Amino acid sequence: MTTTSSSSPLLLTAGSRTFSFESGPLLMGVLNVTPDSFSDGGAYLTVEHALQHARQMQAEGADIIDIGAESSRPGAQPIDETEELRRLLPVLEAVHDAVPLPISVDTTKAAVARRAIRAGATIVNDISALRGDPLMGSLVAETGAAVVLMHMQGTPQSMQQAPRYGHVVEEVLAFLRERVQVAIAHGIKGSQIVLDPGFGFGKLQEHNLQLLAEFDAFTKLGYPVLAGVSRKQFIGNLTQQPVQERGYGTAGAVAVAVLKGARIIRVHDVRSMRDTVSVVSAISCHARSHVGVSNA
Repeated sequence: MTTTSSSSPLLLTAGSRTFSFESGPLLMGVLNVTPDSFSDGGAYLTVEHALQHARQMQAEGADIIDIGAESSRPGAQPIDETEELRRLLPVLEAVHDAVPLPISVDTTKAAVARRAIRAGATIVNDISALRGDPLMGSLVAETGAAVVLMHMQGTPQSMQQAPRYGHVVEEVLAFLRERVQVAIAHGIKGSQIVLDPGFGFGKLQEHNLQLLAEFDAFTKLGYPVLAGVSRKQFIGNLTQQPVQERGYGTAGAVAVAVLKGARIIRVHDVRSMRDTVSVVSAISCHARSHVGVSNA
């Protein structure tokens, strides 16, 4: 397995773009063009509304726009390639033309990813970690797109039906190591890979909390790690708040992820999470720069 030396700065290549994390984590703003996503399903079904939201996220400080056209909420039913492309392409093309930010496409289908990349996407956010489509690995290698490899136990249809782990962190680590090996075997470069432990994807409350408590274990694999905690059910359970009122709880989880080394934060509420990330990153940077000073 190729890893990045802990002494060298992490870089992410996505097509012709190179992302550095020297200024802190990147914010990936969520743009779901689905009728049934758990948080914002049905809110951005028209190109006009979706483009308006993408522009708003840009203005609020997003670094990446992540567009998804198939819901992966617990119990969601799959859709075919034709329907996914029908929802996705008009929005992706409009956002690419009007918003000067990198675009990520949230899909498990290689044919959908190929069309999205042709339309301007440079990142493939694959919740199946290349397991959903045997052609996805070679597509990513061929196009040079970045790829997010996420852990999920089961499928969206079944993942919350009594997921079980012996030690959730060790099992997710082992899975991610194996998927990196698969990606590299397909010809994907280490600099194209992002890892995601998959909060809420086949995880119970205690699993999500343990993954967050030990989040820095994933950063030690040597790749940028994405934290997708925004508005998740475990935050709702802790705060007793409905989906749309989980901003403060999300900020707490985001703060922990940033302190423990997250490089990309996937969020619905860009403005407030930008403030959260900025403050926590500044504290973290200050702490690192003063290591050893107090002991001198």
